[in-house]
Amino acid sequence: MRTTMIMDGEARRILKAMTAAQKLKAAERLYYSARQLKAASLRDRHPDWSEETIRAAVREVFLYART
Repeated sequence: MRTTMIMDGEARRILKAMTAAQKLKAAERLYYSARQLKAASLRDRHPDWSEETIRAAVREVFLYART
């Protein structure tokens, strides 16, 4: 399945103005935010899991993630 991202003019302008390093930093922040959200979701769904179990589950989810 092919998806197309549609950006409004302002978002496109901001992205075009960013350097490659800025884009890389933004992608890195998104990646770590996604990991934090996944960990929070797992904590909510499995309150009995230890932090080590949560970390291991997050690692596994991101290791085998597919789009």
